Amino acid sequence: MPIAFIRSVSESINQCELTHMDREPVDLENARKQHSAYAAALADLGCTIHQFPPLEHQPDAVFVEDTAVVVPEIAVLTNPGAASRRGEIESVGEALSAHREIARIDENGTLEGGDVLRINKNVYVGLATRTCEEGIAQLRSHLEPFGYEVMAIRHREALHLKTACTYLGDGVLLLNPDWVDVEDFEGLEPLECHPDEAFACNAIRIGDKVLFPAEFTKTRARIEARGFTVHPVAASELAKAEGGLTCSSIIID
Repeated sequence: MPIAFIRSVSESINQCELTHMDREPVDLENARKQHSAYAAALADLGCTIHQFPPLEHQPDAVFVEDTAVVVPEIAVLTNPGAASRRGEIESVGEALSAHREIARIDENGTLEGGDVLRINKNVYVGLATRTCEEGIAQLRSHLEPFGYEVMAIRHREALHLKTACTYLGDGVLLLNPDWVDVEDFEGLEPLECHPDEAFACNAIRIGDKVLFPAEFTKTRARIEARGFTVHPVAASELAKAEGGLTCSSIIID
């Protein structure tokens, strides 16, 4: 059974880092309500939930995905490009150490988990504001011994690679063609988000269903037309903090 590691929303969420968005107040009560519904959806889809307590002085700590890259063989703790987030790492590493050998990205490189898209043995890593070439090189050194190919992908106007694209399974990549080049993903079938829904490319495949933001109905229709079953969940509040569905969990088998 998959384990989903999540962290409660901090009271300081409105002091979160923003890169490509203007600040809009996050309703803390609604954010926590939506996050609870997200946790319930993960449980409904078969995940065991491991919930960390909030880190009240770490506004972005709910976005736990950025703290680690986990594959079946190893967990690599990151060194976030946003220096304010580096206090989030240790508690995640402690929990993951019960399930995986632990490696680290050191202070010479930056890497955030939201920039890492793994599709089987191919690991695509976004190269932009939060993840640098040295961070990618270090990740490669940790994963290549296990047979993974790590590839740097440049993306535009999106905080992380997985803001611009995520894998739906069955060879299909959901993407925003304005933010990432489909040619960088050879062998995958592109499924573009609706032009009116630029942020609709962050989804999670769990079992035979796709967890997807309820707000993006036009892109949802495209996903369903391609044959996928969508499990919608509200995500509007944490979207104001530049976070998507994948950002709020680390899911391991």
